[in-house]
Amino acid sequence: MPVAYFVTRGIVLRETVTRESDKILTLLSEDRGKMPVIVRGARRKNSRFAAAAQSLAWSEWTLFRRGDWYHAKEGNTIELFSGLRGRLETLSLGFYFAELAEAAAVEEAPARPLLRLLLNGLYALSALSRPLPLVKAAFELKFLCVAGFAPLADSCAYCGRPDPPDPMLDTVQGVLHCRNCAPGNAGNSVPLCPASLSALRHVVYGDERRLYSFRLAPDALKRFADAAERFLFVQMERRFRTLEFYKSLLPLKETGL
Repeated sequence: MPVAYFVTRGIVLRETVTRESDKILTLLSEDRGKMPVIVRGARRKNSRFAAAAQSLAWSEWTLFRRGDWYHAKEGNTIELFSGLRGRLETLSLGFYFAELAEAAAVEEAPARPLLRLLLNGLYALSALSRPLPLVKAAFELKFLCVAGFAPLADSCAYCGRPDPPDPMLDTVQGVLHCRNCAPGNAGNSVPLCPASLSALRHVVYGDERRLYSFRLAPDALKRFADAAERFLFVQMERRFRTLEFYKSLLPLKETGL
């Protein structure tokens, strides 16, 4: 029976070294979601898969399936996001974005919105001169939207004010509220300010093609970043090893983000 080859494009979320010179890749593809792909000889010197089979590479693959595994016949690199590989902090954020994507992706299920978000995030880290905490927080919030955990941030969930005084985000319920409207939920909520609330709404409701096109003063950025990370932590109910590594690279004063 002839082998049935097919072509797909995807990002390498993770690579695992196996016996001899092979790799097993976790690939996030356009049309089949998360895929385990065996790449024979990927670790050999001068392997034709060397570039395409590295983590965070965006490539076109010719694959075939055998049992529960996909196998690579060809791999051609489209984009390596070389700009994010020059700094360890930037590269570690790229790995964090990939770990988030892997946590949300499903095998054999199309993942175009998630893949598009990851591509845009890696491009922002690679080519845009934006503060890393801003890119991180915007990615985290938009990731939660794509994963089905979008917050309701158009008005206070209790009194209906569109611009709550002393706004807060309830990280459990995923709603916006005035500080005085939900005193019983204060332990679950994080404080915002008008600027950080505006940024949150830009990410949640705005055009994803302009996801990173805003600026924040340092205090507002800290509130925005803290809200995004805490909301993600509560909703995903887990920690991420790559995030902990990223934080280990930061100056001590920044590790509260």
